[in-house]
Amino acid sequence: MDPFVHSSLRSKHRGRISSRLTWLDNSTGNDALIEQGRRCPKGPQCHSRMSVPIQKQEVELLYKELLQGQESFRQNCDRGCRETAFIYAITSAAVTHAVARSCSEGSIESCTCDYSHQAVAPSPGPGPGLVRDWEWGGCSDNIDFGFKFSREFVDTGERGRSLREKMNLHNNEAGRAHVVAGMRQECKCHGMSGSCTVKTCWMRLPNLRAVGDSLKDRFDGASRVMVGNAGSTRVNAAGKKNRYNFQLKPYNPEHKPPGPKDLVYLESSPGFCERNPRLGIQGTHGRQCNDTSIGVDGCDLMCCGRGYRTQEVLVTERCHCTFHWCCEVICKTCRSKKTVHTCL
Repeated sequence: MDPFVHSSLRSKHRGRISSRLTWLDNSTGNDALIEQGRRCPKGPQCHSRMSVPIQKQEVELLYKELLQGQESFRQNCDRGCRETAFIYAITSAAVTHAVARSCSEGSIESCTCDYSHQAVAPSPGPGPGLVRDWEWGGCSDNIDFGFKFSREFVDTGERGRSLREKMNLHNNEAGRAHVVAGMRQECKCHGMSGSCTVKTCWMRLPNLRAVGDSLKDRFDGASRVMVGNAGSTRVNAAGKKNRYNFQLKPYNPEHKPPGPKDLVYLESSPGFCERNPRLGIQGTHGRQCNDTSIGVDGCDLMCCGRGYRTQEVLVTERCHCTFHWCCEVICKTCRSKKTVHTCL
């Protein structure tokens, strides 16, 4: 593995990636083509377009590009500010969501749909005689497996010994909590002519965009916690330390303690208006903004009060795209005039 990639990963993550690279080392070209064939099961033309075997270097390059992309905010992530809190929470939520959904889709061999609800009888209906008008069935997203996997993978190395590690653990748990809280019941009707005599119901994950919006609201109201209130990790009934069983206290004693779905941070955010290469901050000079928005993308906030420039530009973009079997997307080129607002 590339030394840059290897040094940037924690030991547990290295083990998971190394197993994949070992398979690539021991695989022949035919094995790689079989793997590609599994990804593209339909259409021989598709296989011909994927005739180049998967290479070990491609896997390493993928992780290297991912880690290099993080360099733009890595130094900022080292600070315990509210932006860091959001990054940890949305990452944990995304892993939980992706794994839980993949289980129900059959993409992961070690887990299946969540059938635990089917063992529990639903509550009686409100009608005469308390007759039940629906029952559990279908394939529920396996949120329990996704939650446990996220804890094992995302929380690797977070022992909960320092206040910063407690902050990271709290925000990781908050991200997962928002995914769990967004689980909803979906039903399908059964009966003659769609009469819905009986309904079969299952649990479905929320849209990840909805989870992100909810975490963004928590980001705006994140709680600052005091440096001196790290506390100690409590011991559970089995005599083992539980790194998740702690309570952070607010920086302002008049504020309520942060809840399980709240985001927490330790220090104020750095200024993002001006360029600061040492912290990896690019500044907002030259950024495009929305002159009608009152949010963070609005010109008033984005430009930090410096004002903005308005100009009309000719934009060339792809349009009227169509898919041709197999596997090509052909688009036309369209030109249009757009009004662009740029921060001074």
